[in-house]
Amino acid sequence: MPMFKRSMMILLLIAALAAGMTVYTLSQEEATALPLERAEALPEMAAAVTVYVSGAVVRPGVVTLTDGARVEQAVTACGGVLPTADMGAVNLAQLLKDGMQVRVPEKAGQGSASAVAAQTAGKDDRVNINTADEKALDALPGIGPAMAKRIVEYRTTNGAFQSLEELKKVRGIGEAKYEKLKDRVAL
Repeated sequence: MPMFKRSMMILLLIAALAAGMTVYTLSQEEATALPLERAEALPEMAAAVTVYVSGAVVRPGVVTLTDGARVEQAVTACGGVLPTADMGAVNLAQLLKDGMQVRVPEKAGQGSASAVAAQTAGKDDRVNINTADEKALDALPGIGPAMAKRIVEYRTTNGAFQSLEELKKVRGIGEAKYEKLKDRVAL
């Protein structure tokens, strides 16, 4: 019988060890599952989109809005549109995507850009490179019709000029031509 007791003790010890391991394993699974459950219960952090708004807006620039925002919210964040804005060419309901550019064009055929450029030129004889049309730019020294067109294309593609020196990024405007222009243009 002593052999029977010893065998029984070993069996009970193995059963207790197995039960202990099972309890330990289950408690570890619950402990690792608990943070996931808590993470699912926490509200998701609001994702953001950053867009560049340019053209006929009060304050062109980069704005950051919550994910799911529309073009209308980006334009409003830039102070709204100028009276010269062509709102028929802008889809205000379009969803914003991170990194996109929203361009608000000016009304075509109404000379709005020429009028603004003329007003600027009348005040201090300088032409606003962000609002002038090709005709007003062509009147500048060293700028012909082709160069005026490149300036407008650069502005359309890249948005409003942020500094006068950015003019040097337009193909064909080097340091010498910039020096002739810098006192005749404004932002």
